[in-house]
Formats: sequence, C-alpha cells, structure tokens
Amino acid sequence: MKRSLFVLATILCLGSVTFGQQKNQYVKLETPQGACIISLYDETPKHRDNFIKLVKSKYFNATTFNRILKGFVIQGGDPDSLYEKGHTLKSEQQWLAAEFVPALYHRRGVVAMGRDVNPPEASFTTQFYIVDGKTWTNEQLDAIEKKYKLHFTEAQREAYRTVGGTPFLDQHYTIFGEIVKGIDLIDKITVVKVDKAGNPDTAVWMKLTLLTPKQAARALK
Repeated sequence: MKRSLFVLATILCLGSVTFGQQKNQYVKLETPQGACIISLYDETPKHRDNFIKLVKSKYFNATTFNRILKGFVIQGGDPDSLYEKGHTLKSEQQWLAAEFVPALYHRRGVVAMGRDVNPPEASFTTQFYIVDGKTWTNEQLDAIEKKYKLHFTEAQREAYRTVGGTPFLDQHYTIFGEIVKGIDLIDKITVVKVDKAGNPDTAVWMKLTLLTPKQAARALK
C-alpha cells in the first residue's frame, strides 16, 4: 500500500512539472518578399505575451516595416506618429518594462522590441525589429565589451564571428524571439530600395498569424 502511494505521489509530482512547463509559441510572418516562422521565447514572458496579444488582435496587419537598414535591423509595427516630438506617447502606444536575459543575444535573425532613449530602457509595446547585422572580429567584440560593459560567452563570440548580428545592442534592448525557418527573408527585405533614413520606396506590409501546435509542426517540417 505504501509503495502504491509512493508511486502515485511520484506520478502526480512529475505530472505537475510536465504540465507546468511552458512551450514555445510560433508566429508566421508574411510580407511581399516572402514569409518566415518566428519562435517566441519563454524567457521574456511579458514581451512574448504582449506580442501574442497584438498578433491575435491583427494590430500588425495594418502596419509596415518602415525602417530597413541593411547590416543593422529591419524595424516595423509602429508608425512614427505614435511617438510625438514632445516625447508624449499617443494612446495606442505604451511602455513595457525591460526583460534582459544574458543568454539571449542579438545574433542574426533574432526578434526584439524597439525603444527610445529612456533610463530604464523600457520597450515600446508595438515597435519590433529583426536583426540583420554583420560579422565581427574578436578584437571588435573586445572593444564592444569594454564600451558597453558586456561579457560575451565563447558561444556568443562564435555566433557573432560567423553568423553575425548587432552585439552592441545586447542587454539594452529586450529580445523575445527568433526566426527558426525562412531566415533568407532578411536578405529579400534588405534589398528593397530605401531612402537615406531607411524608409522603403514601396510599402513592405506585414501579416502575422499565431500558429496552433499542429500548424507549427507542419510549418517547421
């Protein structure tokens, strides 16, 4: 009897751990240039949940990628008019407290929230970007560590040396996801003709869809 109770208690304990674990959620991003699949991180739950909320409400479907800077980032989801010159946010815009996680870094394909210059480095709730970036040498990474008071692990250094990214943004902008399929979309968007400020001549619209687990499984095959 005692053994049976022990087995039951163990099963219940394991069950609570299993069902308590969060699972990555996936979003499909479509543009005139193609599509990709984005995995949302559980490590930054406030940004993840905020993004999911906006995707479900179809907010992003009425916006564009309005700032395309090859070798840096592709930014969109929020027209500049939401942030007035007097540093006053319109009702559509809000602040989101930063969620910096050392293990998350700005390698190419990562998705993060934009912000302005503010002491707590809080994010805008609707303005996100996808990292394009470039590759870096060890000497350049050493200089970035010193200037921005950062520390890159060897794995992070390897990624920045080979895959590329924007390491100087680490621990200053909140990362909440990454492209897990269709990363070549970055190359397709960054060849769009833009002006000196990175504003595209032809609007790059976007459509974002939250995928069900079955849809995600099919999309990632």
